[in-house]
Amino acid sequence: MKMLGCQIREGEFTATIYSAIKEQKYKEAINVLNQQLLTHPGNRAALSLLGYCFYQLQEFVNASDCYEQLTQTYPDVEEYKILFAQSLYKADLYQAAMKVIIYRERLIKLQAAIRYGEGDLSGSRNLVEQNLSEDPESIVNLGCLLYREGNYEQACQHFQQASQTLGFQPTIAYNIALCYYQTKQYAQSLKHIADVIERGIREHPELGVGMTTEGLEVRSVGNTLALRETALAAIEYNLKNPTAASEALTDMPPRSEEELDHITLHNQALMNMETEPAAGFQKLQFLLQQETFPPETFANLLLLYIKYEYYDLAADVLAENAALAYEYLSPELYDFIEAVILRQTAPQDAYKWVGSYLKIGLRMHNEFFVVASPGTRCEPKLGSLLVSQVKLRSGLNSSYRG
Repeated sequence: MKMLGCQIREGEFTATIYSAIKEQKYKEAINVLNQQLLTHPGNRAALSLLGYCFYQLQEFVNASDCYEQLTQTYPDVEEYKILFAQSLYKADLYQAAMKVIIYRERLIKLQAAIRYGEGDLSGSRNLVEQNLSEDPESIVNLGCLLYREGNYEQACQHFQQASQTLGFQPTIAYNIALCYYQTKQYAQSLKHIADVIERGIREHPELGVGMTTEGLEVRSVGNTLALRETALAAIEYNLKNPTAASEALTDMPPRSEEELDHITLHNQALMNMETEPAAGFQKLQFLLQQETFPPETFANLLLLYIKYEYYDLAADVLAENAALAYEYLSPELYDFIEAVILRQTAPQDAYKWVGSYLKIGLRMHNEFFVVASPGTRCEPKLGSLLVSQVKLRSGLNSSYRG
């Protein structure tokens, strides 16, 4: 291959190209890089250098073509997206440049949502803070992070601020209700839940909210997005109103059992445990076999096995799911369950443990972990993903999700 009238020797290609760029001989470098791309299409280094050379020659459209290819092939490299947008801007292609920037912001929000869902709160916060601004989506996303960190009052303030800007949004109203729920301000939580339900009935009459409770024969509405707007059952359950809690579940739009989301299935198992324990155990066991399930499922299954004196089954589940025990059981709860199981085979060894965890045990036997967040929502806006994650991963320290 010739460059500047000279043959480029084997092994000297990189040095020759960089030497030409250093000497600002961009046209010569472009000729060689184009030849390289003919033999090695899509070569990352060649495309990157070619884009740089075009940019230096103010051939911004050609530069943008190079960076566009790089962004498509290497979507995780932020620098390429910035250079792509910058080249479009320099080429006076303002609308195209703006689309790239907006796409980048949405991509970051999506990455933040994924980190959030994985439980990587610090990684999610780092991504959220890259685009931290006063727009409602950023405020909501930060509120979600505060919620997961246990700062419920601050989270509530962020959701309320976003609500003042956007007006009524069911997802944000629901998140406000969750914050009040976590701080045991049930009256305030019920108020926001009631607002969501009332608007849902008015705006979605096709869902038949409440018809199942009234005993009317209705057809299933499927697992639609508008179903997941109530934590009412969880609140009633915590207020020791089991009848009202059951009615809150049946008030939800009618669905067949195979259409139920995991959280509603979990809640039904708990609500009907006194009358249908076998069906309840079957539901909880089914949930544990799924790729995702409410975090409370594991503890509830173990506690219910203990309550119904199925100690061998509790021991088997605990032994076969060490990773789940580490992730979903507090040290105190784990020790209590182990002590109760051990008491059946080695009462003397268990005696010293049981005394320490007696108070915990009494509470655990009578208060299972309820879930107040009803599941994921596939929102049309990427910025809403973190909102839905609050509802998916609320990790409530009570016994039920509604």
